[in-house]
This record gives sequence, structure tokens and C-alpha cells, in this order.
Amino acid sequence: MICLLLTVFANVLQTGWTGVNERTFVAVKPDGVQRRLVGDIVRRFEKKGFKLVGMKLVQASEDLLKDHYRDLQTKPFFDGLVRYMGSGPVVAMVWQGLDVVKTSRRMLGATDPADSLPGTVRGDYCVEVGRNVIHGSDSVESAQREISLWFRNEEIQCWEDPASPWIYA
Repeated sequence: MICLLLTVFANVLQTGWTGVNERTFVAVKPDGVQRRLVGDIVRRFEKKGFKLVGMKLVQASEDLLKDHYRDLQTKPFFDGLVRYMGSGPVVAMVWQGLDVVKTSRRMLGATDPADSLPGTVRGDYCVEVGRNVIHGSDSVESAQREISLWFRNEEIQCWEDPASPWIYA
């Protein structure tokens, strides 16, 4: 109940969550799903200590993808990006934890895999920017918007992680 109230309160304020309750949106793109990388990616986030609070396999509609990537609509690659993201299933996830937005972006690596360091998702699994396996929110505000596009409030799970005292001081 408390978690639901916090979710509603965060949505009303439009400021996102902070501290250990911060959330981010991460999506394994169609190439990552087809290459069966979902388990490895989930494992990385779990090993880091983040809590999975939402996850689903979805075939994204063109409207959803155009809304999701609306800030890129003037770019020449926009139509190709929407086609690519709609070409197969996507695993949409919501992760929660301290500084999860910033930390997850570092875990994913640079958008261009050529600029991604080994040890990052893109550095380990990607070759070309057009097939870069994963999307992650770039700010708390983007995370909140993206989570609300891909998930209904009742699809976000609130649960106590017994490992929290071993992760957070």
C-alpha cells in the first residue's frame, strides 16, 4: 500500500523518485531479445544490487515507439529506428535503486558500441550503433515519462528486498 501511494505521489509531482526509491526504464531491444541476451542483462542489474519492479515482453506498437522516441523525430534515422524497434519483441523493465538512472547508463555503455568500454552491455555485446541491444532512460524525468508509457501503475511491483541491508548502509 505504501509503495502504491509513493508511486501515485511521484506521478503527481512529476519529479520522479529519489534515493533508493529512484526508478529507471530499461528495454532490451529486438536484437538483444533475438540474441538471447535478456538473462545476462537482468543478471548484471541484479548483481549490481538493483531491484526489478516491472518486466514484460511486448511487441511495441508504432504509436508507442513514436511517442517513446519523440525527441528524435527530426533525426534522419527516426523512421528506421521505429521500424527496427517494432521488428520484434522488446523486454521492457523497471529497475529501482540508489542513483539507478545514472548508474544504469554507465552499465549500458555509450550509444555507439565503438565508444563503449569492455564490461558494459554495449561494450561486451554490440558492434554497430544500429543494433545496440538496449535502451536506458537518460534522466529521472525521462525515466518517469518512459515508465508511464510502457507500464500501468498496477504493473509495477512493490516488494521488500531482504538483501537491502547488505547493499545499502
